[in-house]
Amino acid sequence: MRLFKATLAKHCLRICALSCLLYLPSSQAYQHAVAMPDHYSATIAQHILDRGGNAVDAAVAASFGLAVTYPEAGNLGGGGFMLMRMHHHNWFLDYRETAPARAHRDLFLDEQGEVIPFASLLGPQSSGVPGQVMGLWQAHQRFGHLRWQEVLAPAIELAEQGFVVTKELADVAEWYSGWSSDKGYSNNFNTYFGNLVVGERLVQPELAATLKRLSRDGVREFYHGETADLIVAHQQRIGGLITHQDLANYHAIWREPVQANWQGMTVVSAPPPSSGGIALIQLLLMAEQHQLALKAESHNSAHYIHILAELKKRAYADRAEYLGDSDFVAVPIERLIDPAYIAKRAAEIDLTAPSATEAVAPGLAPFNESEQTSHFSIVDRWGNAVASTFTLNMPFGNGWVVPGAGFLMNNEMDDFSAKPGVPNLYGVIGNEANAIAPNKRMLSSMSPTLVIANQKVDAVLGTPGGSTIITSVFQTLLNSYWFTMPLQQAIDITRVHHQLWPSQQIGFHPELDSSTQQQLREMGYQVEARRFFGDMQVIKRQADGTFDAASDQRGRGESRVWPQPQ
Repeated sequence: MRLFKATLAKHCLRICALSCLLYLPSSQAYQHAVAMPDHYSATIAQHILDRGGNAVDAAVAASFGLAVTYPEAGNLGGGGFMLMRMHHHNWFLDYRETAPARAHRDLFLDEQGEVIPFASLLGPQSSGVPGQVMGLWQAHQRFGHLRWQEVLAPAIELAEQGFVVTKELADVAEWYSGWSSDKGYSNNFNTYFGNLVVGERLVQPELAATLKRLSRDGVREFYHGETADLIVAHQQRIGGLITHQDLANYHAIWREPVQANWQGMTVVSAPPPSSGGIALIQLLLMAEQHQLALKAESHNSAHYIHILAELKKRAYADRAEYLGDSDFVAVPIERLIDPAYIAKRAAEIDLTAPSATEAVAPGLAPFNESEQTSHFSIVDRWGNAVASTFTLNMPFGNGWVVPGAGFLMNNEMDDFSAKPGVPNLYGVIGNEANAIAPNKRMLSSMSPTLVIANQKVDAVLGTPGGSTIITSVFQTLLNSYWFTMPLQQAIDITRVHHQLWPSQQIGFHPELDSSTQQQLREMGYQVEARRFFGDMQVIKRQADGTFDAASDQRGRGESRVWPQPQ
């Protein structure tokens, strides 16, 4: 009876989706749009949508494809978030990794209580329990239209037949090999990804075999079957923490997304264990309080950047103090985005001079993450949308490929506060709310985001970039909605970042006028170019109701908008 009810509900959702199509204006009917991290994922998404799949089918298929063609971030051994607009409702699925049951607060501290360098990034205990496969399975079970085997088929073909190595992939693999080699920890990274040659095909037979097992047996294979055995055997060999019980106990969680009214529209984004949605909404609402001042400045002028920095200081102070896994700590979501609190925080800003970093405290009365992530955005012909962000943390995680299974493991344990109050590798500070605990989910900055206007999807966006994710999404929204930039310009133009600590430090990418840099230095800021600043993938509705899509010039992404074949 339970199976019958689930099947009936699923068919009702499909009928609802088809009926919605009858009421779409002719300019919008049958139009698909994707903004993807690489050519292969764009091709997979288009193939699935053209075969009658919906946005979730395309998202699941593309995610598995990225596990093959984007090994530095696409994955089976990591986790992430999926924000969906399906049948006029917003849904959020959390498949973030969890700390193994044997993890504990002082896992990465030495006998003197100090953080062991790189242990949370390259050590054998740096991996959380992977959630990616469970998340993709649950999203497909709830909303998928095509068969599970059909959405995995493109990834299997790419793993078996290989794909052409790009310069970007070869360069990042070479960098990682060099970076990790002298840190005192071993891995088998070079066995699988050493000496990649641009233009040659990378064939991954072990990964193909894993994908075939998943296609045949579904999610149980990964958490209870042969793949689970391979993961646990490898963890035992290297001294890792993940056990069969950890894998068997893992579950993805459907959560209520955070949302707020902004500029007469609804911004919908990621709830805890992401800090992204709350911080993004805080930034947008505080910026709204200073809208006249910001619009009066030239875009990316010194004073414009200064005002953004002041807003960001306060959002990141709250992030460090209050945010963590809401299943373990009480996260005051409503209080953090309450209009009265936002007005109070915005009023603290000096529009002409930087606040002292030490003076910017969390604002409520008493009561971390790598740049190599992956994001894509999809809109289907029914007006459904998916914004999906997932990661291994560092490029290629901790460098360990599960022998026999062919996929890399994450090093997400670094996204916990190894020692509360001490910055992680990326300079982000976390406190007690994000301390390590068994089965807990580590704090994230991932911010898959939707903008809803007049009950329709108006924008779908997100990016990798570690702690810069939040500020990248924030600036893209300002660029597009306030400065009415063409979509490609809105994401390619220079972005700036400030996260409270290091004190008065502003990063930028790709370039910033030298006179603007000098003005910022005269105001008391340290200004520096960053080597990486996200990879925005954005879809936005145009004035005529059709969609535009754009992929960041900083990455190797590809965006497409096309009519559904008749």
